[in-house]
Amino acid sequence: MQAVLAIAIGILTASGVYLLLRPRSFQVIMGLTLLSYAVNLFIFSMGRLKVDSEPILLAGVNSTLANTADPMPQALVLTAIVIGFAMTALFLVVLLASRGLHGTDHVDGEDGER
Repeated sequence: MQAVLAIAIGILTASGVYLLLRPRSFQVIMGLTLLSYAVNLFIFSMGRLKVDSEPILLAGVNSTLANTADPMPQALVLTAIVIGFAMTALFLVVLLASRGLHGTDHVDGEDGER
């Protein structure tokens, strides 16, 4: 399970970096989104992948991290998802405004075919 998660994080990171280096604004935004997903998975994996672990404290069971899930990475990822969604919406509005003003969606503002 850990190898699959590590491979998924690596693929998301590589795809995000590749898209960040593309000349069009929409591809850059998708690259940032993929990178944020990779970071979210990484933070979530820092809370240890534990199967059949209790998410809350139970009576009669010692409350240690060995027998309970750590809620902090889950809370951080949930917050990051909300912030990432707002950031993506803002970037899309800026992309549309930039395309309306300049007539192109290239990052540097110049079309490579001219």
